Amino acid sequence: MNIAESTWRNAALSIAERVDALMGEMTIEEKVSQLGSYWIRPQEDNDSGEGNVAPMEDTFVDGVSFTEEIQDGLGQITRAFGSFPVTPAEGRDKLAQMQREVTAANRFGIPALAHEECLTGFTTMAATCYPASIAWGASFDPALVNKMAQLIGQDMKKMGVHLGLSPVLDVVRDYRWGRVEETMGEDPHLVAELGTAYVRGLQSGGVHATLKHFAGYAASKAGRNHAPVSMGIREQEDVVFPPFERAIREGKVHSVMNSYSDLDGEAPAASHRLLTQILRERWGFEGTVVSDYWSVSFLQGMHQVAETLNDAGIISLSAGMDVELPETNAFRNLGRAVAEGKLEPGILDEAVRRVLTQKAQLGLLDSEWSPEGQWAGSDVDLDSSENRAHARKMAEESIVLLKNEGVLPLKNHASVAVIGPSASQPRTHLGCYSFTNHVHSRYAADDDHGIAMQSILEALRSEPNLNDSRFTYERGVDFTHPDVSGIDAAVEAARAADIAVVTVGDLAGLFGRGTSGEGCDVVDLALPGKQVELVEAVLATGTPTVLVLVTGRPYSLGQFESQVKAIVQAFMPGVEGGPALASVLSGAVNPSGKLPVQIPDHLGGQPGTYLTGQLGWNNDGVSNLDPRPLYPFGHGSSYTNFELKDLELSTTEISSDAAVLISATVSNSGDRDGAEVVQLYLDDKVSQVVRPRLWLAGFAKVRLAAGESKRVEFELHADRTSFTGVSGQRVVEPGVFGVRVGSSSEDLPLAAEFRIIGPLREVPEGRVMDTPVTVK
Repeated sequence: MNIAESTWRNAALSIAERVDALMGEMTIEEKVSQLGSYWIRPQEDNDSGEGNVAPMEDTFVDGVSFTEEIQDGLGQITRAFGSFPVTPAEGRDKLAQMQREVTAANRFGIPALAHEECLTGFTTMAATCYPASIAWGASFDPALVNKMAQLIGQDMKKMGVHLGLSPVLDVVRDYRWGRVEETMGEDPHLVAELGTAYVRGLQSGGVHATLKHFAGYAASKAGRNHAPVSMGIREQEDVVFPPFERAIREGKVHSVMNSYSDLDGEAPAASHRLLTQILRERWGFEGTVVSDYWSVSFLQGMHQVAETLNDAGIISLSAGMDVELPETNAFRNLGRAVAEGKLEPGILDEAVRRVLTQKAQLGLLDSEWSPEGQWAGSDVDLDSSENRAHARKMAEESIVLLKNEGVLPLKNHASVAVIGPSASQPRTHLGCYSFTNHVHSRYAADDDHGIAMQSILEALRSEPNLNDSRFTYERGVDFTHPDVSGIDAAVEAARAADIAVVTVGDLAGLFGRGTSGEGCDVVDLALPGKQVELVEAVLATGTPTVLVLVTGRPYSLGQFESQVKAIVQAFMPGVEGGPALASVLSGAVNPSGKLPVQIPDHLGGQPGTYLTGQLGWNNDGVSNLDPRPLYPFGHGSSYTNFELKDLELSTTEISSDAAVLISATVSNSGDRDGAEVVQLYLDDKVSQVVRPRLWLAGFAKVRLAAGESKRVEFELHADRTSFTGVSGQRVVEPGVFGVRVGSSSEDLPLAAEFRIIGPLREVPEGRVMDTPVTVK
């Protein structure tokens, strides 16, 4: 061992010292190798599955062999577990073998960093599949999300994975976008709270989190995947950026991934403004920026801002990109670019330093590092009882009761007709990035889910509270197939029953292979396929009907609302979704979920969200379209009753850098235990720019026994009223602000005002972004 090696292997020294010593020994080509990646494509593993698992995957077919790729080292190994079906033990052993080859091939013995998807849990066979992100939003419970992420991180770390490609911090702007299911909703404060909790949880489990997709991806034109984004600086700064900024400043996240969609003509993978000026210079981000799959190559082929693939690599690295995923293409010739004077050596060194720093943080430069992972030589259980219990809790907490005219909880009816495609297909409970829908379904029969799951129908039949009921089932229609021949049988079943439970919704997939998910965008918000006809036919029978939606996005329910007796919304509740829904329907669980997105009234004309100015909300005759939703953001009912009263403000005047305490009492006035999400909203009475008519400033999920009351106190800093002013600078503006407290954005019984006094204040970087809450 030479002196330099003894330095960079010495864990007692600082990471910076170790990295500098290692870089001092590396050639340019060895440095470049740390910025690339390798993906064992399904084709290399005799894949027989149909369709891509990444956008335009089949257009990139001319990569080099693994042996060639690793000759000077390797930055990252792409998705050794989640690309094709392998058992956890096989995946662990395969990854370990790849790492042995990587370390043997480069003269420093540096391993690669292994990354994997983890949006609904560790994306590999037989791992617990948690609810989709949109369900996390419906839970309004950061502690639940934090614990889930910690469990995911612990499982991934034991298998030798270092980096998780989650969470998605995109704020929903158009419900037609297929990836709504991957988001946590339409409010930046809600997304920031939950997203930061996820980051902290995953990283406490030993795996680095990756924020995506920076930035503006969810606002693509017409909700079409990868479409351009037309968005001004104000919307970027006040709606899109805050969740990312908070996860960086407070969550100390280690990785960020760029967006595919160009932002006002600016391709994020080539944007020095986004990747360097904002992320690093303004927010202090010190981790690595990794490319979304092939997005560096897309600079040439799709965005057409680079003439050649080599130019694309130079442009992206210079903008602030550090690692090219999922394979090395545009970064392959960066060494030659330095030699030819087309790339500053210092720019290359900065990216390499960040990559090696991350590897050092994860222990990959330590002499005792082992490729086998912590589960080596032992049985692998990625679906533990602890995982399952938490998945069940998250599913139960995320289910939203939209409407109930006294028919829920279900009683022991003599006959219950269960109708619809969601009742018998557990895959509808899972998001598009679950292993089952993402990979397994491409290889297996429809009834093979790769993990034990119970359908809604099976769960209802085994629900103890309903064991005296007789259940009949008719599918009626499929999710997308045009065949309606089963509707007649569904109608007959409904007519013969005391009550009908109609289950409709989504079956997630990728790039058109599903009704929700990446590349599964829609032209309007009608239920997919012939499900509208099925619901209408059952309602026409006059049998009391409970409508159960298991979806990844909100769908228009206006044509049904007046006829159904109850509506239950579940947002892809995960592997325990069937039992959780049965427990809510039977009354064993009291629902407490709230809407993280609005439920539209009609099919079109409502692509926007509740975060709109007055002109975006008014129905005053200026248009024939009413933009208001059927059910607003934050809405959700319960089997008990809650009351809010005694709103108090600690003061009615604050300076522009001070805080006000806002408190109210929430009481459970019903006869059973439950949980209410107390929501704090603000509105700006007069402002120099058009602002949302109201916005969520804080929330707390409060659990109350029957008859119990608790006091909820929010600490609201003046920074929480700040916005991007006419000058383009963030400001706190003096004036009057409305305070509203309630149970949804439209159910706000408590109201007060406070005034910010003094001069206009320009807000520096590092503003207060949270609203601490105390419940007592």
